[in-house]
Amino acid sequence: MQLLLDVMCGGLDSYLRMCDHDTVYAGDRGLEGDDALLALARAEDRTLVTRDVTLSNRAENAILLESRDVEEQLSELAAAGVDLTLAAEPRFCGRCNGRLERVDSAATTPEYAPDPAETDVWRCRDCGQHFWRGSHWDRVARTLSKVGGNGDNPDEDG
Repeated sequence: MQLLLDVMCGGLDSYLRMCDHDTVYAGDRGLEGDDALLALARAEDRTLVTRDVTLSNRAENAILLESRDVEEQLSELAAAGVDLTLAAEPRFCGRCNGRLERVDSAATTPEYAPDPAETDVWRCRDCGQHFWRGSHWDRVARTLSKVGGNGDNPDEDG
């Protein structure tokens, strides 16, 4: 799913990216005006996720959220049919939405990342951030399982 989050829904971006949704956050692109958001949603065929009723009504495809709380917003997205299952093979960077590539098991990683010979590690092609299934992944899985998503993926090892 291709999503565009307005600035009121920025806490959702990494969750949605970890669930394999191509998710643009308006704040990352400096978009604040309604017309700019609508133009981007149209140009990139994205579903707009917003808390703004007027903006939602103007969009061709939108999900209107009521809550300010991230967990409640995730529940609303699940109720709207957005799949909140963690990706078995993540494709999108949680930081910038760039494409991820698997790090070769013989490659070296930054000090903060585990050894790819022992743990699956991915690197963002755009920002260079490294990702793996660690404690953050586990916290996200627990949150998603509480809100009606499926935080557990049988193909996952973490």
